Amino acid sequence: MSAIAFPTPDAGILARRDAILAGLSLLVAPDALITSEDERRPYETDALTAYRRMPLAVVLPSTTREVAAVLRYCGEQGVPVVPRGAGTSLAGGAIPQEDAVVIGVSKMNRILEIDYANRVARVQAGVTNLAVTGAVSDDGFFYAPDPSSQLACSIGGNIGMNSGGAHCLKYGVTTNNVLGVTLVMLDGSIVEIGGGHLDAPGYDLLGLIVGSEGQLGIVTEATVRILRQAEGARPVLFGFPTSVEAGAAVAAIIGAGIIPVAMEFMDKPAIEICEAFAHAGYPMDCGALLIIEVEGSEAEMDAQLARIVSIAREHGVGTVKESKSAMETAAIWKGRKSAFGATGRIADYICMDGTIPTGQLPFVLERMDEIVKGYGLRVANVFHAGDGNLHPLILYNCNDPVEAQKAEDAGNDILKLCVEVGGCLTGEHGVGIEKRDLMTVQFNEADLHQQMRVRAVFDPHWLMNPAKVFPLEGRIAA
Repeated sequence: MSAIAFPTPDAGILARRDAILAGLSLLVAPDALITSEDERRPYETDALTAYRRMPLAVVLPSTTREVAAVLRYCGEQGVPVVPRGAGTSLAGGAIPQEDAVVIGVSKMNRILEIDYANRVARVQAGVTNLAVTGAVSDDGFFYAPDPSSQLACSIGGNIGMNSGGAHCLKYGVTTNNVLGVTLVMLDGSIVEIGGGHLDAPGYDLLGLIVGSEGQLGIVTEATVRILRQAEGARPVLFGFPTSVEAGAAVAAIIGAGIIPVAMEFMDKPAIEICEAFAHAGYPMDCGALLIIEVEGSEAEMDAQLARIVSIAREHGVGTVKESKSAMETAAIWKGRKSAFGATGRIADYICMDGTIPTGQLPFVLERMDEIVKGYGLRVANVFHAGDGNLHPLILYNCNDPVEAQKAEDAGNDILKLCVEVGGCLTGEHGVGIEKRDLMTVQFNEADLHQQMRVRAVFDPHWLMNPAKVFPLEGRIAA
């Protein structure tokens, strides 16, 4: 695949590689600097595996001060830097270029402090989402954002992309669950933004940092909310004849003011794929499936589910199946959380990430199917229906360049459709390289210019995660 362009590597930097590596070797331990081609290869791509570039070098610091020293050195040498968490980005956010140094936070994986009285935890950026919950679950707490990759994805990467997950409908995405960060800027400055309190004085710089895709600095620590676990939780499977009816039910439930803790959608291809992998007990005689989870006391769950079931029946639901045990609940969520991996067992795919108003779901689901079929391809839909965050999986053969290009074109058409109906290009995966050249669909020239001016204040020479987010043409300095 070659549709997405990368900038030409700086020949001067490539010529100075040995000198640059010598300088880096003075700043970190020997085992924290990766220089050989074989050892650099795992860092040449992320979860957007269709694109690969071998980085100049990889540095794995262990402390904030080491990150500061490496960033300061790269800034002085004019060397581009690509921050990297766990490399699970589906938008190419951590794909390097040949003249760039990758700075990974995987060694910074300690939970520094847990404060139950104030319901916060301070963690290093390389800690995984699931590890935060694991550290507090015995005391009845959890960390809310739960992307499907939560077993592997890191807090630092989640902050970069403002990740969400199945339970974001009730608890919000990363920006709603982070109270403060330690940020290292390109000149080596270490700044504390926000903290363990609910509202920081001054400008909302934290809101700017979360979702900035590593272009303003590298987050090395974060203070995150931990929440008390609900008294109980109960997922229910709702099987509908068609995707359109399921989409209409979602819009009606949200329109009625009901906010379940999660509302996940699967169409028939996704149901078949996930059931074959997870044996979750999904109904196989329906055209679309909703997983709706409610939580609270038994009385609260019963009351909320009664309203949801009533609305679902108005939209032709054929199957209503409540989880009756912890084992059934685990199986239901295993199927959903395994969707991307399970799909990879049967075909190559591109996972899109766009967001639409929930009222547009019935129309968009029909139109997406038409778009993909128009390219002669197949699609499996699995996504966070409650907040309109779509994840169509476009199936194709990556060894066929023509088919690969069709898949990319179909994905671009779907993202344009999201914007046309009043939505946006991304929900939780970020822009990265995948949607960079579509930013002009979402924003006009003045919008982009203003965003780039803000970015350039932090990084006037565009060394931090370059070639991402903004179109290569028209970049501006501070």
